[in-house]
Amino acid sequence: MAESADPLLWGCYPMVPWVGRLGRGRFTFAGVDHRMPINLEPHAIHGLGLERDWAVGDEGRSLTLDLAEPWPFGGMARVDTELRSDRLTITVSVTAGDQTMPATIGWHPVLRRQIGETGASLSFNPSHLWIRGVDGLPTGRRVPVPTGPWDDCFGGVTTPPVVTWTDGFSLTLESPTDTWVVYDETPHALCVEPQTGIPDAFNRTGCPVLEPGGTMSLPLTLRWSP
Repeated sequence: MAESADPLLWGCYPMVPWVGRLGRGRFTFAGVDHRMPINLEPHAIHGLGLERDWAVGDEGRSLTLDLAEPWPFGGMARVDTELRSDRLTITVSVTAGDQTMPATIGWHPVLRRQIGETGASLSFNPSHLWIRGVDGLPTGRRVPVPTGPWDDCFGGVTTPPVVTWTDGFSLTLESPTDTWVVYDETPHALCVEPQTGIPDAFNRTGCPVLEPGGTMSLPLTLRWSP
């Protein structure tokens, strides 16, 4: 995974309880207005778990995080891991507390574009792209996929993305969702992110909602070869 002084471009972290940009850190749910901390002006991005301390359990195989202020609904996030000889599966889940709440979750792996003398290429076959406005948020309009570079959300992804470096090493990213974000606008890093919803989903009709005690999960399997 890539390293950076910017926590947004480092490692492989879960996005919870929202993914991508939350417009100006604001949303309305059940008639009540809420504000989240701004961490990428002018928006709140990638949820609350990015820069918080998670509790480590199960001999390092799991992490948990209580969703507390400024998140007004309570609940808990969890990460579980399973490592095998040829793959790593990481699963993020969010469970509502005693209140109904909106939720989208995802993974944000940041991969090195260059390893030694070898560079990376991405095999990726979505059916459409969600157009971004000048504010960086999806407009709701879908279009055929243009050429990159990208910092965009894609839909209709039915085959796993594959990143291959020129020395023949490849990494397949498998997740049971057809919604992915790809960010490849920096020379050193490539982000390929499975998500349960599009950015700014809290401000759109059809936002996923968890009833009290309900759970949403999203696994990501990183499978390497050779």
